[in-house]
Amino acid sequence: MATDGFRRLQVSSAPPRKINVQKFAESRAPELETLHTIVSNRVNNDFRSRRSKRRRTTAYDNQAAKKRCRKKRKLGLVDQGSNALPPEKDEKNVPRRIRRRTELKMNLENGFCTSGDGTKRLRTHIWHAKRFTMTKLWGYYLPLGLQGRGRGSKAVLKWFKDGMLVHDASYHVAIQLEGPEDSLLSVLEMVMVPSSSARSVISGIIYDSAMLHHLGAPFSTPIAPVTYMWRPSGPPSDGCNGLEGTENSSTFRQLWVWIHASVLTEAYHTLKLACQKEMDNRDILINCFSLEGQLAKLEVVGLKAFQLLQRTLCPTTRIRDDSWNLMKHSVSEAKDDSQSKIILEKEDSIPSHAILSLNVKDPRTLTEKEKIAYAPESGSTSVLGDVLGTERKEHVVFGRFSDEPEGSGMLAEKSLWDVSSGVSPPVEEEVICKEKHDQHKNFLCLDDLSSGALNTSTKSPCSRSCPIMLWSVILPLSWVRAFWISLVSKGAHAMGLREKHLISSEVGLPYFPSDFPDCNAYLCLKETEAVASSLKEELRPPAKRPLRVPILPPWNTIRAALNEGSTTVGEDEIFRQENGVRSNSSSNSDCGLSDPTLTACLGNSFDGSVARTSVSLTKFLNEIQGCHLHLCPHVADKQTSFTKFMRDESKLGLGQNVINKLKYNRKLCFVRVLLHAYKEGFLEEGTVVCAPQLTDISMWKRSEFFDGGLQMPQSAVTSYFKEQSSGKWELQIPEDTVGRESHRWPIGFVTTGFVRGSKKPVAEAFCEAVVLNRLREEQWDSKPAKRRRKEIYVLVRNLRSSAYRLALATIVLEHQDEDVEFM
Repeated sequence: MATDGFRRLQVSSAPPRKINVQKFAESRAPELETLHTIVSNRVNNDFRSRRSKRRRTTAYDNQAAKKRCRKKRKLGLVDQGSNALPPEKDEKNVPRRIRRRTELKMNLENGFCTSGDGTKRLRTHIWHAKRFTMTKLWGYYLPLGLQGRGRGSKAVLKWFKDGMLVHDASYHVAIQLEGPEDSLLSVLEMVMVPSSSARSVISGIIYDSAMLHHLGAPFSTPIAPVTYMWRPSGPPSDGCNGLEGTENSSTFRQLWVWIHASVLTEAYHTLKLACQKEMDNRDILINCFSLEGQLAKLEVVGLKAFQLLQRTLCPTTRIRDDSWNLMKHSVSEAKDDSQSKIILEKEDSIPSHAILSLNVKDPRTLTEKEKIAYAPESGSTSVLGDVLGTERKEHVVFGRFSDEPEGSGMLAEKSLWDVSSGVSPPVEEEVICKEKHDQHKNFLCLDDLSSGALNTSTKSPCSRSCPIMLWSVILPLSWVRAFWISLVSKGAHAMGLREKHLISSEVGLPYFPSDFPDCNAYLCLKETEAVASSLKEELRPPAKRPLRVPILPPWNTIRAALNEGSTTVGEDEIFRQENGVRSNSSSNSDCGLSDPTLTACLGNSFDGSVARTSVSLTKFLNEIQGCHLHLCPHVADKQTSFTKFMRDESKLGLGQNVINKLKYNRKLCFVRVLLHAYKEGFLEEGTVVCAPQLTDISMWKRSEFFDGGLQMPQSAVTSYFKEQSSGKWELQIPEDTVGRESHRWPIGFVTTGFVRGSKKPVAEAFCEAVVLNRLREEQWDSKPAKRRRKEIYVLVRNLRSSAYRLALATIVLEHQDEDVEFM
C-alpha cells in the first residue's frame, strides 16, 4: 500500500497537459480579493493617479487605434462595411508616406523600389533612413554616415578592432560573361590590367582584382577597379557537395565582374565592345548582360566577423574537412577517411582568395540549439580572410554549396551562379511570426491540437534556405532583409559610406572612387562635392566664410615641380604658361595659348597616369630611359635587395643625368604612397605634398627649431592656388623675397587624410614618380650609406594652413608587386 501511495503521489506532481484558465482563476479568486482589499485600504479607495505624476496620454480617446483602422481601411486590409468610401476616392486620398512605406515593405524578387525621379532605394532603405544621414549618389539613396557631423571615427575604429561592422553594398553590380574560355580570356586581356592567367583563378578556385580599362589596355584610360571570379568548371564530384572539379574543364565558361555603381554604364559598354570585337574576330557567341537587381552584397568586416557569420549562417550540408586540399591539388590526393565537419568551424582551413558557395538556412528560423551548434568556441579570435584588420589584408571568397532540405523551394539543386533563372524568395515575415507564436503557445501548453496546420503563404513558392557566397555575403536580392536584421541583431554595427572610407584608410587600402584620381568617377565625385561646398558657403555671411580652396586638386600644376630645376630664366614665362603656373603680377589675359593640347592641360583633369603594378612602373622607367632611377618595383626580395641597392654608392648621380634630359611635355606617372607624420601634424583630404629642401629636413630634426618649423606668409596661403574666372585653379608664384623663400613646389596631393582616433594614422597620396626619385637621390647623397632609409622625406601642408609639416612617404609598389586591392 505504501508503494501504491508513493506512485500516486509521483503521478499527481506532474504538470497537467492542459490548463483550464477559468478554473485556475476561480481557485485564486479569494487571494485576488484579499489583495484588492489591502490595496484599497492603503489608497483610501482612491485609485486615481496623482496629479503630479500624470502624463499627457490618449487613453481616454483611443485616437491611435482609430488612425490605424483608417489606414487599414484605405489600404483595403479590413472590411469597410456599408460606410466605405469608393475605391477610386480611397486610393486617391492615401498619403504619400503610407504609399511609400507599403511599397518599400514589398519584397520583390528582382529590382529596386524607385522614387519619382528614378532614384533606386536599397532593400534596407527604411532601416537606414531612421538611423543614418541619407544622400542621393550614383542613382541610389545611400547611407552617407551615422547622424551627426561625422566625428565618430574613434567609435568606428573600436567596433572594427573589437567587434564587427556590416555594410549594405547592394549598389555594386555583377556583369556576367558567358562563352568559350579562351575567348573570355582574350576579352579580359583587352580591358584589364593585370589580366591574370593563373590556373587557380581560371579554374574558379580563387578570385582576383584588376583595373578595368577602355579598349586597348594597358595604355587606355582606366575606368575602375573590379573584382572578377570564374564559375568552377565541372559538376560536383565524389558526393562532396560544393566542390567542383577543376581538371575536366568545359569549353563553355561563366564569369562575373563586380563593378561599382558609379561606373556601371561605362564599364558595361566597354565589356560589350570587347565581347563584340572578339565575336567579330572569331565568329563565336559571347553573352554579356548585367545582373543588376538580382544579386546583393553585404560586407562584413571586423575582428569578430567570422564569429558573427558562424552564429548567423547554418549550412544545410556538410563537407569533408580536407575539401580545400581537393581544390588546391587534385581529387586523388585527398584522404577518404576524413571526418565530416562544417566548413565554417575552422577559419584556418580557408585559404586566401578562396571561392566556396554555401546553401544556408533562413537565419530567422534558426533555433537556439542550432545557434549554439554553429557558434565559435569561447576565446576564439579568428576572423575572415577578408576582414581588413589583419596586416596581410587578404580577402576570402566562399563559393558554392547547394543541397536544400525537403520542401525548401523550387531551386533545391541550383546555386547562386544560376540566379538569372530565378531564386525562390524567403518565407514572409508574417508566416514566420505566426509559427513562432504557435510554438510559444505549445511550449506553454496552450496549444489547440484541433486547430490544424499553420497558415502558409498563397503566393509563389518560398524557400527556407538560400544560396550565398561569403566573399562579402553575396546573396539574392530578395533575401537581403532576412540576413540584414539577423546580422544587426547579433551585434554587428551598420556603417555607411563615410565609415567605410575610415576603415579603408585605417588599413591602408584605397577607397573607390576617392583614391582613384585617374578615373572619371573621381572627377564626377569631386565636382559634386565642390557644388555642395559652394552652396553651403553661400548660406554663411561673407565675413564668416572660410578660405576658398580647390575641392578637386589641380593635378596639372604638379608638372611644374619636375621642370623647376631645369628651367632657365629666358624660358621662365613659356614654362609658366605651358604648366598652368602664374605669377602674382600676371594678369588673366597673359595666359592665351594657341595650342589646344596645352590649353587642355590647364584644366583640373588628371594630367598623367597611375602605375598600379610593378610591370607598368618598370615599363614607364624603360620608356624614359630611367633604368638608373632609384625606384625598385622589380625587386623580388624586398628587404635584402632594397637594402643592398640603397647602400650601393656607384648608382648615385646616374639618375640625375636622366632627369635633366627629360622634357616637361611628357606624360606624368604617379604612384600611390603612404604618408606618416614625422613628429606632429594632421593631414586632411586635399593636403598638398611638396618637395622639401635639405635645410628643411635638418631644421625639423633639430629640436631647437621644432616649435616654429617652416612657415609661409598668410598672403601666400590665400594665393598659392588661385581660382580663375573660368573656374580653373592655377599655381601662383610669389614675387616678394619672403614668399619665394618659403615657396615649395607641389609634387602630389592627399586623397585620404588621417583618421581621428587612430593609434597609427596614415594618409594616402599620389605623387610623381620621377620627382620622388629626385628627392630620394638628394637625401641619400647627403647621408652615409648606413643612415639611409627607404622612406622619402616630403613636406605637407593643409591648404588653409601656413605651416609645413615633415612627413615620411612610403611607395606602395616597393613593398608589393600589385596595388589593385581596394574597398
